[in-house]
Amino acid sequence: MKLVICLGNPGAKYEKTRHNAGFMFADILAQKINCQFNNETKFKAHIAKGVYNNEAIWIIKPQTYMNLSGEALSALKNFYKIDINTLFVVFDDIALDTGVIRFRPKGSDGGHNGIKSIIMHAGTQDFHRLKIGIGPQPPFMKSEDFVLQNFGKEQTEVLNTALNRAVEAFLFYCDNDITKAQNKYN
Repeated sequence: MKLVICLGNPGAKYEKTRHNAGFMFADILAQKINCQFNNETKFKAHIAKGVYNNEAIWIIKPQTYMNLSGEALSALKNFYKIDINTLFVVFDDIALDTGVIRFRPKGSDGGHNGIKSIIMHAGTQDFHRLKIGIGPQPPFMKSEDFVLQNFGKEQTEVLNTALNRAVEAFLFYCDNDITKAQNKYN
């Protein structure tokens, strides 16, 4: 089983913002493996349960807003007694240019509050992740303002290509391992 937590903010106001790259990835992945999201309020998340190559894939979109993303992980982990080694997190990265994707086997939060919350609730920073570039951030703009901006038309096209490549990369990862995925897609 893979528990794929994709970070973003709920609601139409945030739907196309940079900070929602994880949710955008989740929607494409769910479509690719032919599953639908259901609102599961007791887990504070929208959850799509699918199967890829005979392995269960649960795609999670926390509905707690970015800074509290780990609450959905805690609720699922405690109720289902989920092994933390099944955790895979997909999120936006302001330090990567739009269109760049990067696998990491573990790491710090890097200043990302959603990842900070996941690490706190997971009790470890040793989980696999896929970063989706949303930068570069203009030097005159606060990161809090930048991540809540919509992508421009040209960047939206670049992002859409990257999101489809990210889903392809994730499915490759499912069939292989993190090292092979890093070598092929980073």
